[in-house]
This record gives sequence, C-alpha cells and structure tokens, in this order.
Amino acid sequence: MTTYSAKASEIEKKWVVIDASGLVVGRLAALVATRLRGKHKATYTPHMDCGDNVIIINAAKCLLTGNKLKKKVYYHHTGYIGGIKERFAGDIMRGAHPERIVEKAIERMLPHGPLGRRQLANLRVYAGAEHPHAAQLPGVLDVAKLSPKNTHYHVKAA
Repeated sequence: MTTYSAKASEIEKKWVVIDASGLVVGRLAALVATRLRGKHKATYTPHMDCGDNVIIINAAKCLLTGNKLKKKVYYHHTGYIGGIKERFAGDIMRGAHPERIVEKAIERMLPHGPLGRRQLANLRVYAGAEHPHAAQLPGVLDVAKLSPKNTHYHVKAA
C-alpha cells in the first residue's frame, strides 16, 4: 500500500465564512489555521496548499479572555537601533484595524516559509459584517456551535 499524495489538479478548495463576533481569538485562530492548511480533509498533503479559502467577518467583535486586553503586548521593530516598539492588545482593538489581532494569531499558527505565506493568502479578515466575496458562494461555518468553549465562557447570561 502506498501513501496518498495529492496533486495540484486534484485539490478542491472551498470558500467558508466565519462570524467571529463573541468568539475567543485563540480558539478561532487554531480552527482557521487548520482549515487553511487543509488538515481537516482526508486528502491532506503536507507539502501542498490544499486548504480552504476562509473569510472572517466581525473580527472587531472577537474576545480575548482574562487580562489579555491590558497585558498582552505585540512587539515590532522599526529597523533602526533601539527601534523596538510595543502595543497592547486593547490599544489595537480600539484602533483603526482591530482585525490585525486575528490575522496575527492565525499567521503565527501557520508554517513560516513559502508554503505558509501561500496558505495565509487564502485568508480574508474584515472588521465589519460586510465582505466582497459573495460571488464565490461561501458556505457558513458556525464555530460557536462546535464547542461551548469557543465563545467567551466566563460571561454567563442572567
């Protein structure tokens, strides 16, 4: 018996829409990274881009658990000596591009190389509820129904 290896002509990519409102960022990122890599398919091949195209809407409404809004720090370097900069997660969520929190979380769960960059190109993240990909007829994936922990489980309805 030989190991199956998918060819580029055999790969079938689907389009999926995920509504991120009320979802925990880390759990959402882990699920989306799995979808982008194609590990949810029986025809998964590690060296091929066999994952789906994922559209995330309402990324500004996703949640960070615990004290992460105040304590989680994102660093970047300007390229100059002493040019390390830091921003807190709460500042980014209140800023002009809150969807970058979700993008960075997913990006850091993908392989770091040419294949990971190609897989990340299949991700589209939007802060609001609108997206311009209706022509692709994307299917809806309800992440909140997959597990009760995917939503913010510390907040209980009264």
